[in-house]
Amino acid sequence: MTKNPSRVQPADALVQSTRRRRFRVATLAAVFSLFALYVAWHEAHGPGARHNDELPITQARADDASQPAVAVATPAVVAGSDLVKRGEYLARAGDCVACHTADKARPFAGGLPINTPFGTIVTPNITPDPDTGIGQWSDADFLRAMHEGIGKSGERLYPAFPYAEYTKVTDQDVLAIRAYLNTLTPIHYAPPSNSLKFPFNQRWLMVFWNLFNFDEGRFVPDPKQSAEWNRGAYLVQGLAHCEECHTPRNFTQGLKTSSRFSGAVQAGWHAYNITPDKNSGVGNWSDDQLVAYLSTGAAPGRANAAGPMAEVVADSTQYLTHEDVGSIVTYLRSVPPINGGESRPRDQWGKPAVDDVTALRGTTINAVNGAQLFIANCATCHNWTGQGVGASAPGAYPSLIHNSAVGASDANNLAMVILHGVSRTTKQADVLMPAFGTQLTDDQVAAITNYVTKQFGNPQSTVTVDQVAKLRTQQ
Repeated sequence: MTKNPSRVQPADALVQSTRRRRFRVATLAAVFSLFALYVAWHEAHGPGARHNDELPITQARADDASQPAVAVATPAVVAGSDLVKRGEYLARAGDCVACHTADKARPFAGGLPINTPFGTIVTPNITPDPDTGIGQWSDADFLRAMHEGIGKSGERLYPAFPYAEYTKVTDQDVLAIRAYLNTLTPIHYAPPSNSLKFPFNQRWLMVFWNLFNFDEGRFVPDPKQSAEWNRGAYLVQGLAHCEECHTPRNFTQGLKTSSRFSGAVQAGWHAYNITPDKNSGVGNWSDDQLVAYLSTGAAPGRANAAGPMAEVVADSTQYLTHEDVGSIVTYLRSVPPINGGESRPRDQWGKPAVDDVTALRGTTINAVNGAQLFIANCATCHNWTGQGVGASAPGAYPSLIHNSAVGASDANNLAMVILHGVSRTTKQADVLMPAFGTQLTDDQVAAITNYVTKQFGNPQSTVTVDQVAKLRTQQ
């Protein structure tokens, strides 16, 4: 008697389905076991272990002891007021005040909202207030946060706090910053809570982010490089965290290490390519021009800092010593050049306007006209020819010709400057351009932007009204 195939097949299918489920469970168990082993190994050998890479950078300067140890701690113990002064300098190098100040009347008290693709992160209070700040943190707590991205209560910190770079900073320098923060006036202020979407509001998930994007450990000096290069690398890779703005992100919002310093967009502003590429980067800038830009925010004929970079200059880089700024330039010169596809440098576009004013005389304007709007709103300071007023004096109104924002391949920064203005105070000048966002509509801002890029910069760089509307909402 033969069996009915129609009755046998469902039983076989059930057996196969059960086997597949068992295989999946076994696979997940194996993956979880491997992950648990990794966590156990990391706890045993990672956070608590001290490595040779924690040696002070001064060892790499043995071949050039004549150069001052400005950017990093010396082997000698620094105490008292000298330690606090050093900590203040290092806190400025790290630009701590920029992120931890929402209200200038409450410096370092936090509360600044940072928009991310996963929601809004609000910066914490780092004044020594015992209840709402870090007044009850121990030095070990502070070191752990800076080096490992773990808070006082063991919570995982979000990488909007750049611990992925701060991990490279020596213990001595971190503790100097801590000593300086301890001298600040305690401010009793509890910033609002983060507003993150599920599952990104689950801090434990940062363990997985760290697996892909974080290597804990102090800066390792390269004995084959000069003392100046090592000092620059220590600053750029560590406290100054330049990559956080100038390197594009991967899908996890970690840094895309294959494109280091090639430029990225942050809150609507384009942080430009700063690799040595001669077209897309700063390869055609002289060392003196780069030093001037970092020290004053202005390099005539090249660029004028605005937006977040203006804040970096005003709060941080203008206070760095000449040796440290020079070291940063030396290091940036050595990174691999990356071409972003530009056909010519962004600061090599444009020519003066010739007859735009004459052409408008007696003309009836019935629509939004970029030339008319420019002459009415911008020409007083930038001249109707676009050549600026005041030449290259510290308080000059910059030329729009040979200007990075005007010659860039996208017009984001130019539109953002028109919308939000410029405020940059340095030891050399107090630069202020009013924001026109409240006076001009989106189509008017777009018209001025497109007129300026066509007349004085890269004519292929344009913005739409919709793009301006989106930029208007950016912080």
